[in-house]
Amino acid sequence: MTQHQAALVTNRRGTGCPFAPDTELAAIRDDTTALPAVRMALNGQDPFDARVVTRYADVRRVLGDQRFAMGFAFDPEQPRTLGNQPGFLLNHNGPEHARLRRMLTGAFTVRRIGKLRPRIEEVVTGRLDAMAAATGPVDLMTEYALPVPSLVICELLGVPYADRDDFQRRTEVLLAGATSLEEHLATVAGLNDYMATIVTARRADPGDTLLGDLVRDHGHELSDDELVGMGNLLLIAGHETTSNMISLGALALLRSPEQLTLVRDDDSVTTSAVEELLRHLAIAAPLVREATEDVVVGATAVRADERVVVSQLAANWDPAFVGENADLDVRRKPQPHLAFGHGVHQCLGQQLARMELRIAMPALLRRFPGLRLAVPEEDLRFRVDGPVYAVRSLPVTW
Repeated sequence: MTQHQAALVTNRRGTGCPFAPDTELAAIRDDTTALPAVRMALNGQDPFDARVVTRYADVRRVLGDQRFAMGFAFDPEQPRTLGNQPGFLLNHNGPEHARLRRMLTGAFTVRRIGKLRPRIEEVVTGRLDAMAAATGPVDLMTEYALPVPSLVICELLGVPYADRDDFQRRTEVLLAGATSLEEHLATVAGLNDYMATIVTARRADPGDTLLGDLVRDHGHELSDDELVGMGNLLLIAGHETTSNMISLGALALLRSPEQLTLVRDDDSVTTSAVEELLRHLAIAAPLVREATEDVVVGATAVRADERVVVSQLAANWDPAFVGENADLDVRRKPQPHLAFGHGVHQCLGQQLARMELRIAMPALLRRFPGLRLAVPEEDLRFRVDGPVYAVRSLPVTW
């Protein structure tokens, strides 16, 4: 059984396109005989065996079938890795997951997220002004893509934006593919200590913040450790994935000038463009599930206690789902893509991410209609060894 990093079986891209599944991943998807078995390694965990699920119908089936539990449930006897801590929603199942998710759901309704639009627009305008004042090329990642969602999630959680460099550094370590267990544990401990100070502050003064609302409405039901785990998940997920969607989305549009023009000049395509970019880029971390009983997936019998890992990337590009042409098409009718997962563990913050992308992408292109890469595309470097796909920097000019 071959050992792979998670990126190989879930998020590895082709050599000719930084977004399409690589040939090996596509071949796995196109082989209908069985789900291949691999040995995988993820940060903070020992290597484990899993079957790779890549076809759209199978991925959707696994994510929507509650006989597949989260692949790494919280275990208080094990070291406190990023996922293995109380309150970290991605590693809870059943009634405990439902209890925690219920408390968070009210913070992410479409109506509540809609009220954030003026503030998000203000943040976007401020960052565009800062870019315009710069001389020479700028790194779109550090000057725009990362600050916009970081500032928004900091305000939502009541985290001082001045602390962003520290938690972003910790996030980078935790999402790097080659991090040792020792470094991972030390980084998590530091992040937990930091978030504990925020929780203490919100216990004393909830304020108009998401963590404050949790304290105000459910503080008697939640331990400090659970609030720390919730805060860590929201802080990391709230800036990491959206920032990479903004930067990679800009790159995808720069590679397709006709598509870029549509997004820049036609408000009617904004919604479909964002959904298409989410489908096309599929940057999400690997989703590991564990069968709680024997289940047949495709042509493969998955035994109880056996793990599977799903590839949203391969599924989102599956011809059986999207058709033979999976190239970027911002006018494509929005599809039920799997960028946010599916089922009871579907991403809680998806409406916030959509709102940020719908504002940030057109605004960038309209403010800088001559936006272009400041380096040859072949000089760009991508983060391919970690769970979330990213471009390390994106130098642009206009």
